[in-house]
Amino acid sequence: MTNIEVIVATGNKGKMKEICEIGKSLPVTFKSLSDIWIKVPDIPETGLTFEENALLKSQWVYSRQNIVTLADDSGLEIDQLNGEPGVFSSRYAGIDCNYKRNIEKVLQKLAGIPLHNRSARFRCVMVLLGPQIDRKTVSAVCEGTITTEPRGQHGFGYDSIFIPKGYNETFAEMDQSLKNKISHRGKALELLKEELNEIFQEL
Repeated sequence: MTNIEVIVATGNKGKMKEICEIGKSLPVTFKSLSDIWIKVPDIPETGLTFEENALLKSQWVYSRQNIVTLADDSGLEIDQLNGEPGVFSSRYAGIDCNYKRNIEKVLQKLAGIPLHNRSARFRCVMVLLGPQIDRKTVSAVCEGTITTEPRGQHGFGYDSIFIPKGYNETFAEMDQSLKNKISHRGKALELLKEELNEIFQEL
């Protein structure tokens, strides 16, 4: 079967790399926003939940391209911070912030909190839209703990301060294939792959 083109509503290279790797067994050619637009559009994310933002992004892209669109909205929820940074994960330290500044803000807010009280989770919601495809929504979480300092050189975002439950390494210290298997994004895409296989008439 000829591969189906799917636009992933993101300009995040790290996120795009993970989705392509996790979904490599699908009859799909994933394209990012930068493959479609010379200047990556700044899609408004005004939702109050991950699902609302994923839907907004998927609708924005699909309404302009009219081909299958996958949107992922995800972030870190820290119990001691009442769920922060949540939907503001990518801009926690300000609109023009970077990963380093976001991490610094988290660690500053958790200063003095013992490791056993630093529970958190990554949450991911994915929305799929397309011609003759009813909206598909899946969600998944990965429970874990926030470290007291960054560890590891891989991954992106908050990976260097997140240790998934049952492991001793942060996401940034892990082999990428292991991270993809246990991460929030990996779990969500696995759920979606079942839908995609049915949609694309695969086993």
